[in-house]
Amino acid sequence: MKKYIFKRLGMSIVTIWAVVTITFFLMHSVPGDPFRKEGKMSPAVYENLLEKYGLDKSYPEQYMIYLTNLLKGDFGDSMKSKVETVNDMITRGFPVSAYLGVEALLIAIVFGPALGALAALYQNKVPDYIAMIVAIIGISVPSFIMGTMFIQFIAKNINWLPIGGWGEFKHTILPAIALSMMPLAYMARLMRSSMLEVLGQDYIKTAQSKGISKAAVVLKHAVRNAILPIVSVLGTLISNLLVGSFVIEKIFGIPGLGALFVQSITNRDYTLIMGTTIFYAIVLIGMLFLVDLAYMAIDPRIKLTGEGR
Repeated sequence: MKKYIFKRLGMSIVTIWAVVTITFFLMHSVPGDPFRKEGKMSPAVYENLLEKYGLDKSYPEQYMIYLTNLLKGDFGDSMKSKVETVNDMITRGFPVSAYLGVEALLIAIVFGPALGALAALYQNKVPDYIAMIVAIIGISVPSFIMGTMFIQFIAKNINWLPIGGWGEFKHTILPAIALSMMPLAYMARLMRSSMLEVLGQDYIKTAQSKGISKAAVVLKHAVRNAILPIVSVLGTLISNLLVGSFVIEKIFGIPGLGALFVQSITNRDYTLIMGTTIFYAIVLIGMLFLVDLAYMAIDPRIKLTGEGR
């Protein structure tokens, strides 16, 4: 078990290093200049800016300095903001994005598997058809289209909820639902397929033949085993939620990290682009690592596989 955990941890660290390296050199290979957009400036001012941000040094030197600062938890100074560092911006924006992402994830986790299990229990009946229609819509329609429709029909036409902004719980409802539709639909389809497979197993039929109630068989045996595939893809679904929040935050005017990322690209704020990208990568890889541990706790066979390698 310990060998498996350390192996996964080592892979996570190597992956983060690869993301840092690729992001750094890609960012420096992008055409353009973050300072030339400021308009006309004297050569002396331009040289001072390059020196301030270390851009006057060679790429290997810049890389080693950036890597050293990163190990200290320092993402550097923003090239555009005069009052905030990249760390300050991440500290301000990430809690907003995390709150929205967790809310969307809870919606998907609660309703997705439940919808899939209901569809499996009533296969080829009305609940099954309704569940699959919802799943198809959730997978086919992008979150930003869903968000735009919510704004138009629910916020603007019916005026039930605010169009955008941030501050109260009501501001999170529409963006969280829009963000949760894709993972909810994916979980529903996956749960339906897994449940149908589990319900056909011999041990389920044996439990039913012993006179155990249908509810007990479903909850204690079928759901427990059918949920395993969902746990295995939970890390990917979480990453999709965080990436999807970029556009959703922009549409609903939410001051999260996604909005900062879009703004950094527009402003060519290289340090902010690298900082947000690497921070997201660290969060996502960390979540994937935790999902691996959770899956190992749920399915004991993973422990044997991990120790046997």
